[in-house]
Amino acid sequence: MKLILITTPEYFVEEDQILNALFEEGLDILHLRKPGTEAVYAERLLTLIPEKYHKKIVIHDHFYLCNEYKLKGIHLNSRNPIAPDNYSGHISASCHTLEEVQEDKKTCDYVFLSPIFDSISKEGYSSKFTPEAIREAVKADIIDKKVIALGGIDEENILRVKDFGFGGAAIMGGLWSKFNHSFDNNYQELIDHFRKLKRLAD
Repeated sequence: MKLILITTPEYFVEEDQILNALFEEGLDILHLRKPGTEAVYAERLLTLIPEKYHKKIVIHDHFYLCNEYKLKGIHLNSRNPIAPDNYSGHISASCHTLEEVQEDKKTCDYVFLSPIFDSISKEGYSSKFTPEAIREAVKADIIDKKVIALGGIDEENILRVKDFGFGGAAIMGGLWSKFNHSFDNNYQELIDHFRKLKRLAD
């Protein structure tokens, strides 16, 4: 099962070091999501990540950077719902209903479906899908390997994601909660936690 990491919404000093360490540990795909930030900061971060990892990065904004840095692809969401004209590379999208999944799977390489569990990073963002509803969607071929579970995923429930039949798990708060960039200097706990999640996902 794919393990996808979504960045924190804000940039921070040690970010490139942590991301490079995670790629070395076997991170499958990174989603660079920094809503409301200038392109120059994304460029600066990308220059600090070795080129060999660029093909594992999907960008949520400033889509022209995809070609410039030879990234894996782009991600469509409410801020950027349409791919650029003549774009022919990898596309993923955010979905919040099973109807959206059915529609977007036709044109995307994979889609995120959220929130599967109660969010760790967004207070009050509760699960919208019962286990029964998920299993029914699997039986109906709505949820399959092209659907990535997002929302509240950590070591306690990642095996349930695998068991449901999702193609992968996207994590955010489940990993970044292990490191406070405002005052932590050591990110070893975050790396150790990623190793645990990666073992469970594989």
